[in-house]
Amino acid sequence: MSRFRLIKAVLGPLLRVLFRPKIEGADRIPDSGPVILAGNHLTFIDSMILPLVTTRQVFFIGKDEYVTGKSLKGRLMAWFFTGAGMIPVDRDGGRGGVAALMTGRRILEEGNPFAIYPEGTRSPDGRLYRGRTGIARLALMTGAPVVPFAMIGTDKVQPDGKGLPRIGGGRISIRFGAPLDFSRYEGMDRDRYVLRAVTDEVMSEVMELSGQEYVDVYATKAKAA
Repeated sequence: MSRFRLIKAVLGPLLRVLFRPKIEGADRIPDSGPVILAGNHLTFIDSMILPLVTTRQVFFIGKDEYVTGKSLKGRLMAWFFTGAGMIPVDRDGGRGGVAALMTGRRILEEGNPFAIYPEGTRSPDGRLYRGRTGIARLALMTGAPVVPFAMIGTDKVQPDGKGLPRIGGGRISIRFGAPLDFSRYEGMDRDRYVLRAVTDEVMSEVMELSGQEYVDVYATKAKAA
């Protein structure tokens, strides 16, 4: 049994018992081939829950610090995240974004699902913030469809993204939308107006799924303020 299957077999039932997740539209994820899953990001455990509610193994970018800890906790985190599909990337510095983009492209070109949070960071206040155009670049470079998704209630289970999830913190929901096809923009992955239009269309779908208030600024700027 692969580590991914083992993680799902052990933690999947535990997730259902503790948080009673309501999963809607998971059948909208194609059974094979490349697909981009693009969603909101409320708290740390979003990246732990997503791999447990999908049939296919989903790959995603994570901070390399999640897998470099030497303590028992650090080693357990590394075992879980790399087994669940996390690809560690050093995202600090000017080349971090390029490395993440190229990693996502490789995963998609190998025919795998790739998950991304277009906001680029966790929401500071539960609202949905402006998406960064890396999602659009990936979609146009690879031709992969985009399945929007929304995490609902995870920030109540783990407020501020810190500490252990709260048992009895409420029920969580994960909603997947219909696949979005951007093949009409083929060859236009360097057009910034097209990239912004594609990104905004994805974020509009995420907003409809999540019911969040939308803020047309980047989350990193809101955090800095």
